[in-house]
Amino acid sequence: MNHLLDLGSRKFWRLTGRPVDLTGHHSWLRAPMSGSPTVGDGWLAAEAARHGGTVDDDAATADAAGGPAPGLLPAMTLLDGPGFDAARLDPLIRDFYQHTAAWRMEVWSGWSPLFWPAGELIARLFGRRVEQLSLPMRPLDVAHGMDSRVRVIRDRDGEQVGAAWLRTLRPSGRYVFSGCYSARRLPGADRPSVHVAFPLESGNVQVFLRPAVGAGGGLVLESPPGRFGQDGAYVVVHDNGRDFAARVPLHETFRLYRDPDGVLRTDHELRLRRTWMMRLHYKMERAR
Repeated sequence: MNHLLDLGSRKFWRLTGRPVDLTGHHSWLRAPMSGSPTVGDGWLAAEAARHGGTVDDDAATADAAGGPAPGLLPAMTLLDGPGFDAARLDPLIRDFYQHTAAWRMEVWSGWSPLFWPAGELIARLFGRRVEQLSLPMRPLDVAHGMDSRVRVIRDRDGEQVGAAWLRTLRPSGRYVFSGCYSARRLPGADRPSVHVAFPLESGNVQVFLRPAVGAGGGLVLESPPGRFGQDGAYVVVHDNGRDFAARVPLHETFRLYRDPDGVLRTDHELRLRRTWMMRLHYKMERAR
């Protein structure tokens, strides 16, 4: 039954998407996929092999060795370009992205009553089973907090080409998200975006987030409405030897800021077109 559900979803995205050449014209959509129905961190080795490189040990190992904690991006300046200057960001926000493994998070969640039934159905049929995009459906789901690990993917020259952010529920250890983060420039764009890919069996979900500096040195990341090839959300599937991609009307906004007490926080909203579906709030603190 599960096999039929997964196969049916790939056929749906093949039907609604368009053929793409991930090694050529559409290489901006090339991202890790999972070779098995259960995602977790099983995609990491294959992604490192694709770059001819390695995967760093967990953050705890790097910390014990006295090195800096790894981050989702090696430097926020990778996003610099017309309209964005990383030097204007609050130093705490730069530290969070460049040394993410050194931070701890508390999470609160809330769903729109209109979309909660659909979210619960997707969580039961797919998210919890495949250990990917398993969004918390109730506030108590994250009452004990969320653990995170960052593992850096390096190419053959030792350069960081991606970072896996693995987030699990405490104390169950169940995967919530398993994403690959990097800076990537879209075709014709004037500067890079934050690119996040969530591997799935023979496919992935990708989000391109356009960065902007907010009030007081805050950071705003947004995947707005637009055309194929612009910032936004995409589903990519590999089916019968061919690749297909569809742009989907899901839009996200992240607002990172320092509150009056000096605590770093994030407001995260997920929308379907213009209607909000889910809101998350994160409180981030550097681990001692």
